[in-house]
Amino acid sequence: ISLPKVSGLEVLETLKGDPQLKVIPVIMLTTSEREEEIARSYAGGANSYVTKPVNFEEFVKKITEIKLYWIITNSLP
Repeated sequence: ISLPKVSGLEVLETLKGDPQLKVIPVIMLTTSEREEEIARSYAGGANSYVTKPVNFEEFVKKITEIKLYWIITNSLP
């Protein structure tokens, strides 16, 4: 959610506001666990909200889990 020049929520709004881009699944990957940011992300059209671990090994594991979910488990339209 915290990016250098724009917020992740602004990026989400831009993607979901474009008819051609709104079908792209968006995963909000952040260190924030704030309920209001989670709610705003889902309200803005995020498909998933994932809190990233600080530990590198745990981060790699989390990314692997995300990849497996979106490639194997999830069915896209």
